[in-house]
Amino acid sequence: MPQQVKRLIVVFVALILVFFVIRSFLVPPTFGEYGHYRASSVKEILSQNIKYAGEVVCEECHDDIVEIKSGSYHKRLSCETCHGPAYEHSQAPDEYTPYIPSKRDYCSLCHGYNPSRPTGFPQIDPVKHNPLRPCIKCHNPHDPTPPEVPKECKGCHEEIYRTKILSPHALLNCTECHKAPEEHKINPRAFRPTKPSSRKFCGKCHSKEAKVSEEIPRVDIIYHGYGNLCWECHYPHFPEAHTTKKE
Repeated sequence: MPQQVKRLIVVFVALILVFFVIRSFLVPPTFGEYGHYRASSVKEILSQNIKYAGEVVCEECHDDIVEIKSGSYHKRLSCETCHGPAYEHSQAPDEYTPYIPSKRDYCSLCHGYNPSRPTGFPQIDPVKHNPLRPCIKCHNPHDPTPPEVPKECKGCHEEIYRTKILSPHALLNCTECHKAPEEHKINPRAFRPTKPSSRKFCGKCHSKEAKVSEEIPRVDIIYHGYGNLCWECHYPHFPEAHTTKKE
């Protein structure tokens, strides 16, 4: 037998011996009795104190809430996700009251704006969205449908909406300037709305020849601004003049 093969056999046998030595010291004695885990772990788990009751137990007493929640956006959310461990409450309802989240910072754990969350998941900026008011003042936690469904683009572009509502463009629909495909509502990052690309677009309302209300400010669309794009001097959502014309 070649010398190299003998050496490989010695190494192989040594590895087997090391494996069994390590296994005898590190592998628990009950490992493998019921599968690839410690059989004694079952007894250890059973010895722990029960903390969670489970949603089925909650439904036995709160069937009215279950009916509301079953048709809402929170229908797949476990009761104890918001109310915490409820086993003690299920055993002595009058003695132990489950936690009831009422502060804004709790709901924002899921609904605070985070770009990594799935597209379409309801998100808000906690600082700007109805500041200082508890979420439960406007939303029933078991059926959190907004009391007023956001109109047009307000649901996602709240800051722009609040700016525009105070501007001369307050009565102008977003779709007058932006053409948004229907898919934008479902996948906004992949399907973006259009934006005006030339001075002629603003000239449809603000040129001297435009056939619109006389109250709308007019300019000579050819010479006004020396050829710059309109939005280089005017913010479209609040298009006040940056400078006042001097006499």
